[in-house]
Amino acid sequence: MSIKSVVILGASPDPARFAHKALQKLKLFGHKVILVNPGYEEIEGQIVLASLSLIKEPIDTLTVYVSPDKSAVLVEDILDLRPQRVIFNPGSESSSVIKALEDHRIGYVKACTLVMLDVGAF
Repeated sequence: MSIKSVVILGASPDPARFAHKALQKLKLFGHKVILVNPGYEEIEGQIVLASLSLIKEPIDTLTVYVSPDKSAVLVEDILDLRPQRVIFNPGSESSSVIKALEDHRIGYVKACTLVMLDVGAF
């Protein structure tokens, strides 16, 4: 397994939320995790960025934990980020973002980050 830079869009401090569980599991697997959510300044001592546009380093994976209407307004920021792939976790799938990713030849999957990690498909 190679270490990846992973952005969690919709990071949450709530342990019951899947975005928080993804943070825990990604760290457990040794990945570099970048958190994005304008509603928080830090989660578990880690800085949370207010927007994707603040990320200036190459990103392997963007994992999406926001609703389709929220990600749709971020499509330009997602394209500018140029992740190697985008994971749409269940309920986050946005047809307009998917179309933009396809148009810009950015890979995506509709899957659960947690399951992908558990089965070695991340």
